Amino acid sequence: MKRTISLWLGLLAFALLPVLSHSQSTQLPGKIHGKVTNPTGVPAAAGTVNLSSDGGHTTKYTFKVAANGEYSGEAQPGTYMLLFRLPETPPDKMVDEVDSVKIVSGQDTMQDIDMSRKEFIDALPVETRKQLEEIKKKNADAMKTNALVKSLNADILAARQDFKDADGAKAAAVAALGATASKADLEAKEAEIKTAKYTDAETIMLKDTGLKPDASVLWAQLGEAQLGLKKFDEAEATYKKVLDLESTAKKQNPQNQGAAEAGLGEIYARNGKIPEANAAYDAAAKFDPTKGAFYFRNEAVIFSQLGNTDAEAAAADESITLDPTQPLSYYLKGQGLISKATIDQKSGKMILPPGCAEAYQKYLDLAPNGPYANDVKGILAESNQTHASAFGTDTPSKKKK
Repeated sequence: MKRTISLWLGLLAFALLPVLSHSQSTQLPGKIHGKVTNPTGVPAAAGTVNLSSDGGHTTKYTFKVAANGEYSGEAQPGTYMLLFRLPETPPDKMVDEVDSVKIVSGQDTMQDIDMSRKEFIDALPVETRKQLEEIKKKNADAMKTNALVKSLNADILAARQDFKDADGAKAAAVAALGATASKADLEAKEAEIKTAKYTDAETIMLKDTGLKPDASVLWAQLGEAQLGLKKFDEAEATYKKVLDLESTAKKQNPQNQGAAEAGLGEIYARNGKIPEANAAYDAAAKFDPTKGAFYFRNEAVIFSQLGNTDAEAAAADESITLDPTQPLSYYLKGQGLISKATIDQKSGKMILPPGCAEAYQKYLDLAPNGPYANDVKGILAESNQTHASAFGTDTPSKKKK
């Protein structure tokens, strides 16, 4: 009889085991995800989240915390204690815990770990809480600064777009009025567009220099706006502010310094202070050699507008020295030199001064269909110069008048 009972018990156990095993194998795992926030209120950048089924004595699942504080993973269904450990936390310790976290088969459970909660903070030592308050204040200040920087960067982009739009004001005027509009109307519309764009940029930068007066880039943008509005005295003071800030900066910005000196150069040139203008443009090229040719080319354009042909030719020649690939520089040099052309009394032909024909010819070589090509060909034809001549080395003195 005893043997029969034992046999039945054995058969029952044998029959039940496969059923239990099959039930467990068909259960889908559940998912879990969340975010870990440290006591200062910012995401934890490292550590692990663990699931324990025995009150934290052993770890059943481990999920790595990403740099943004987030974690995720899978686990078999059940109720767990969720633990957070830092990389340096001993295996038998934990930083924080969440009890009774349920993982459900086929479902995704969200469970954050917020160590900035009052209960967690209150349990910390007094000295630690003081340190946390200091860190929170610094973090808040940093966030405020970051928000300001983001806003200022957006304003800089807006101001630069204004400057770009001002540069394209002539085309915009034609688009607005039509190519058949009178020259006076087109010029008035162009001036209106430029004034609006420069005024907008000035308004933005006046606000921003007040918010962050130690940022030289903001003053440089303000100076460009004031220069565009022909507020020369204000622009001069602004550009000098840029140079003053840069002179005491831990890390100087040659682009801001170059822009400030070039701005001063234009102001001095338009006010008839030629030596001061030359010195400022020279300084701009020294501060920012990558834009040296650009600065001297702009200087030549300004002197051309002012009718100072000697200074125009000399500035163009310096631009050519730094970058011999820009056709406009050769045209400006030729235009500066042609003022010294004479007329041959016998032939009536124009006699170009040394270096003038070569500069014009080089312009044609680089820009055969350029905007000034027809004018240049006419000048060379009138002076009986051939278009095939090579660019010579006879150049004017670099001393500007």
